[in-house]
Amino acid sequence: MIPIVAVVGASGAGKTTLLEAVVREFKRRGYRVGVAKHTHHPVDLDQPGKDSWRLAQAGSDAVVLGSARGLTLFDYGSGEVPLEQVASMLEGSVDLLLAEGYRDAPVPKIAVVREAVSRALPCAPQEILALVSDVALPLAVPQFSLDQGAEVAAFLLDHFRHPHLRRLAWVGAPQQPLGC
Repeated sequence: MIPIVAVVGASGAGKTTLLEAVVREFKRRGYRVGVAKHTHHPVDLDQPGKDSWRLAQAGSDAVVLGSARGLTLFDYGSGEVPLEQVASMLEGSVDLLLAEGYRDAPVPKIAVVREAVSRALPCAPQEILALVSDVALPLAVPQFSLDQGAEVAAFLLDHFRHPHLRRLAWVGAPQQPLGC
């Protein structure tokens, strides 16, 4: 299984901003990165009247759109898909899966905490691999500021490179050797 790390925090804490910086750094280093975004709100990406929508209305449980820009899957029968299943669908396509949200998934987490939003931890302390915050919290994990996305990416590379630190196995050959 590809390594998975979830970035969790309150709404408005800066999860997406952190992920943008981390993704840019992984891409700069030549890695293939996937991002899974969890939402509690219903999202309808398909457009009424389009062929894919019409096929779904006819009863198709899944519709896949393939184009020169990529692949889109509408899986109408699965309900909420666990993060591990998302990772298995991306196996071989990415070197690492970063998740935004998925605070209940059994994967290591980077907690994003901003004093102006909420000082509460978004998950159990034992699940936290690192903390990104504008306030020091008494946790025995590496702590980064909100503008240290490149350093967070380097930390993750180091985390997955050292066998004694691994929580998940690194599978697949990255395009560059693991190194910071």
